[in-house]
Amino acid sequence: MEEKREVERKYEADGSDVRLPDLTGVRGVAAVHDEGVTELDAVYYDTPDLRLAAASLTLRRRTGGADAGWHLKFPVATGIRDEIRAPLSESLPPSLAGLLRSRVRDEPVAPVVRLRTSRAVRHLAAADGTPLAELATDTVHAQRLPTGPATTWTEIEVELADDTAGADEALLDAVEKRLKTAGIRRSSSPSKLARALEETGTDVPEAGEGTEGDGTAGAAVLAYVRTQADALVALDPAVRRELPDAVHQMRVAARRLRSAFKTYRKVLDRTVTDPVGEELKWLAGELGHARDQEVLQARLSAALDALPPALVVGPARRRLRTWDSTRSGEAKSRGLVALDSARHLALLDRLDALLAAPPLRPTARKKAKKALPEAVLRDYRRLADRVDLALALDPGTERDLALHEARKAAKRARYAGEAATPTLGKPAKRFAKRMKRVQSCLGDHQDSVVARAALLDLATEAHEAGESAFTWGVLVGREQAAGDADERALPELWERASAPEIRAALSH
Repeated sequence: MEEKREVERKYEADGSDVRLPDLTGVRGVAAVHDEGVTELDAVYYDTPDLRLAAASLTLRRRTGGADAGWHLKFPVATGIRDEIRAPLSESLPPSLAGLLRSRVRDEPVAPVVRLRTSRAVRHLAAADGTPLAELATDTVHAQRLPTGPATTWTEIEVELADDTAGADEALLDAVEKRLKTAGIRRSSSPSKLARALEETGTDVPEAGEGTEGDGTAGAAVLAYVRTQADALVALDPAVRRELPDAVHQMRVAARRLRSAFKTYRKVLDRTVTDPVGEELKWLAGELGHARDQEVLQARLSAALDALPPALVVGPARRRLRTWDSTRSGEAKSRGLVALDSARHLALLDRLDALLAAPPLRPTARKKAKKALPEAVLRDYRRLADRVDLALALDPGTERDLALHEARKAAKRARYAGEAATPTLGKPAKRFAKRMKRVQSCLGDHQDSVVARAALLDLATEAHEAGESAFTWGVLVGREQAAGDADERALPELWERASAPEIRAALSH
């Protein structure tokens, strides 16, 4: 597969005889080269209920032009999309099918629109010949497939050249200003496919339908659940593409969902949500191996780099790289196997079913401003009990385990506050921030505990290989000191986070 970022803007054009203004001199444009006309033929694919179009995704098979093949486009921001390309073939390549799996599930994709485009291309170049952008005047003939209505229009696309796609959009702004002066306006359609569907009378379902609130606890909780469920679907292809932080964000979405089911168990029936929560726990666990290894490796590498050279004895860096390479490869594979499993698709289907027919309890009919604070404060009391228990224990393994349980409770309390923020506003937001600080302190402590165990394993491996274990012992001592510091910081941090006015504000 080949991937590129597409930064472009589209403009309306009246009729096929479009008079473009002279663009030389526009923000570094020294020349405009006429590259002739190319004939393009593209068939766009989707499910019968247009799931891809609803999510602003486009999948096409194009012939003609320099980029013939299969193209899958993901929206990034207005006018910016990531395009993944695969070679031309008769059927959808498996690499692209995997990226669509969370959207289409077991539903096959089929042709929905055919676009035949006559494209007149001009290249905007700098004085040294460097390409800056491509301007294309497209005469488009669109037909709804298999035998639906047809439509024709002309539009203009201005796209930054590949090697400038990471730059700012000042060039596009300057070109747009010149086009606007010539009477050429920005297109109201985000893509050719969207315009083709609209002009052939095809209704595309809107993403996020059903999230309108009525002020009840049920509406507030379901809106939050829908947001997290949508995130699971959207992040699936991002994880497969190994985009930065994608694994972490998908894992967080799974945990937020599971936490919401527990926190708001008086709103949603646990006999329905508990089994779904177990599946979310499984998914977060499978994804977590890669994320945990990534965090651990970064921590150990930074600790090793911080040591004075005299304390780095033997091939410590090489051993750490080898240790990480084995574990991270296995962890990534495990996460992808989970995403490819029937179990994962079944989980997504169950979430859809839950949102379509919510298992609401009587509390769901209460006003959200009354029911949500009660649920948030229940989670706070749960956290308070766990913190008190941990702080009452002597330092050691038992206390470490108790602090880890308190960390889980702090995370749940934080998520509860975040879920309530749209309803309760600043008090819930302030509460969530305080809980996040507690979670971070406890998380740092747990990271230290996990790092110590990993360092002891590395020390054992080094010793068995005839290497010095001295460096690993030094790092164990430093991690112990870091964990002790977190434990000393916790009481004061907890005192601030548990201030009565923070909790009281939730109910006012």
